[in-house]
Amino acid sequence: MADPALAGRNVALDIAEVSCIGGRSSNQDACASTDNGALVCLVVADGAGGHEGGEIASALVVQAVVGAFERSPGGTQALLRALISKATNDVQREKIGRPQLASMSATVATVLLDRAHGEACWAHLGDTRIYLFRGGRELHVTRDHSLVQQLIDGGLAIGADPRTHKRRNVLYAAIGAESDVLPDVMGPLALEEGDAILICTDGLWEWVTEDVMEACLARAGSAQEWLNALCAAADAASTGSEETRDNYTAQAVVVGAP
Repeated sequence: MADPALAGRNVALDIAEVSCIGGRSSNQDACASTDNGALVCLVVADGAGGHEGGEIASALVVQAVVGAFERSPGGTQALLRALISKATNDVQREKIGRPQLASMSATVATVLLDRAHGEACWAHLGDTRIYLFRGGRELHVTRDHSLVQQLIDGGLAIGADPRTHKRRNVLYAAIGAESDVLPDVMGPLALEEGDAILICTDGLWEWVTEDVMEACLARAGSAQEWLNALCAAADAASTGSEETRDNYTAQAVVVGAP
């Protein structure tokens, strides 16, 4: 049930996004947002499968999700599954038509927001994450479809850190991957004024811990300021690292009064 303070009102949403190449030669991340009246769709994808394949996979996923939403706007779990199914079909069709792209795949995380009812629902495959903050604190984060998360869940890697584990990039589910894993879907969830949502690829969350996310949010006066602070924190954390900084892409939403 939606928050009585927000339900039935045209809830204001402050939205910002960023996508950076990092230290790579190309940006294989992609993101987009679109709206239809009171309904808003956000999507982020992180491609893999070589230079060309990663870029194509993430672009196809984002285009498919946005295009399908614009044709049939809504905010339900059924629609989320349909959006990801459309993206899966588009990527598979491209792989069949272009055998050189047979190894391409992409993560996906998409959020649907209903401003009229003050609700949100979301879905994801892979390790592109969706965070929900309430009262300035992390309330929810999606669980990665990764080998490391499986090991942690199975008690085989107690205390392991998904941010630093040597096999942290091994995924068991993504669009275009040989897997029958279905997307994780959540909602609709009632939003409250001051809630904040962050969608981001591993190129960002690997370098920014949840307590830093909360601290940046507390100091920010807007969604864009929050993202700027997160990127600055990630840049600082990666300075001096021997690892090449990956692409990083994020979308931020702050829920406000009408």
